Amino acid sequence: MAAMASPALAGPPAAYTQEHSITIDATTINPQTWWYVPGVTPPIQASDPESMDAYRTTEPRTLKLKPGKYKFISFTFDFPFTVNLEGKLEVAQSLDQCVEGRGTQTLIIRCSRTYPHGGQRDNYYQ
Repeated sequence: MAAMASPALAGPPAAYTQEHSITIDATTINPQTWWYVPGVTPPIQASDPESMDAYRTTEPRTLKLKPGKYKFISFTFDFPFTVNLEGKLEVAQSLDQCVEGRGTQTLIIRCSRTYPHGGQRDNYYQ
């Protein structure tokens, strides 16, 4: 009798385990700050700014990411993004004023925070 592999023992398909080079470019954020992707890069919370290992917005960084859902977090702005099976980025269209890179391998963050209505503050802030 031939031994058969159990489907429960098989790992995920190779497409799900392949790492893709994804560049995070937050160099246009002003003022400069720190950022991280939870579970991937050093965190920014509860760290001494003088000695923290977290990434700064002063230079682009390339991360090795498997297909899945992630989150970009800075002190003032955070948003989810996805790496698809082809290693391309997916980002909500509602972020287009501040984030670009959908369908590419480079995520560019242009805003230090998002504002509703094309950058206009809501009346209750005035």
